[in-house]
Amino acid sequence: MRGFLRPAIRPRADDLQRAFGTLSRHRRSKLAHAAQTTLLKAHQWSRGGTVAPEVASALEDAVKALQAKAPKKA
Repeated sequence: MRGFLRPAIRPRADDLQRAFGTLSRHRRSKLAHAAQTTLLKAHQWSRGGTVAPEVASALEDAVKALQAKAPKKA
């Protein structure tokens, strides 16, 4: 029986985290560098994992800034 190996609680990603996950690797790398963190930590954040609060807020700000620059699709 293998069901007990799965964690009981799954992390939930919010809209900003999912938006970060849909970006290209190059864009994610640039945003992680702007947030002064590694791509590994940024990817962990995008999946709903635990990272330091200052890293999470820096990544959220970077994604919000990117979304503000992007033209709205009709």
